[in-house]
Amino acid sequence: MEIVAILFLVIAVIFVARAIKVVPQQSAWVVERLGKYHATLVPGLNFLVPFVDRLAYRHSLKEIPLDVPSQVCITKDNTQLTVDGILYFQVTDPMRASYGASNYIVAITQLAQTTLRSVIGKMELDKTFEERNAINAAVVNALDEAALNWGVKVLRYEIKDLTPPAAILHAMQAQITAEREKRALIAASEGRRQEQINIATGEREAFIARSEGEKQAEINNAQGEAAAIVAVAEATADAIRKVAAAIREPGGEQAVQLKVAERAVDAYGQLAQKNNTMIVPGHMGEVATLIGTAMTLIGKGKPAA
Repeated sequence: MEIVAILFLVIAVIFVARAIKVVPQQSAWVVERLGKYHATLVPGLNFLVPFVDRLAYRHSLKEIPLDVPSQVCITKDNTQLTVDGILYFQVTDPMRASYGASNYIVAITQLAQTTLRSVIGKMELDKTFEERNAINAAVVNALDEAALNWGVKVLRYEIKDLTPPAAILHAMQAQITAEREKRALIAASEGRRQEQINIATGEREAFIARSEGEKQAEINNAQGEAAAIVAVAEATADAIRKVAAAIREPGGEQAVQLKVAERAVDAYGQLAQKNNTMIVPGHMGEVATLIGTAMTLIGKGKPAA
């Protein structure tokens, strides 16, 4: 009796173990009944029919990173390029993931590699470094369309490394060095050009400033000379007016006659000193005549009474 009881206990434990299933979060389990798809178990407590239902597949619904092995691709300009990347996907339909492909991971990996070779084959070497985002997007679009039948959603693809041959790397480095040297030479020439422009601008502004100063100085000198001439003319006119007024005074004419006679005598005296020959008037009456002529001119210049 004890053996029978133990046997029934073992059968009960096996029955419960096969009948009760606890599915963890973010997981999906596929159940077959008599070799045919029956249901997909959701997270939580689930019940099966022992010996009739079988747990066939277990899938994780989390985002899965998949390392795509590196491969050699040939660009449009016949350059070999070693490329590797990483693919992110997620199981969205456990039933299709179980029966759509024998191994959806291998299928996605192979399709990613072939799509990558096709995309890079349409680009030149320089474009492959510049158009990484376009390459990633093209791979994702091609994979996502095919992976629908496998119950998988391809989220994104990222190229990890693009490695050209050593000779190409050396040529690219030389090109980069030459380009930077060119930029340095251009920058230096632009600096010298700007320096010459600044010097020329400074000299021009200094010349303009000097010329403006000289111009202002000449204007000031001219104005000073004009003011001096006006002052001299005004003083001379004032002196003449005073002389004329003095002549009109009583005894003024006699004073003028005396002054003219003195000047005439002085003039003859200076002529005699500058020459070895003594010069005297042929007739002494010429002096009186000279004085009379001067007085006549003065008389004509007086205003009528």
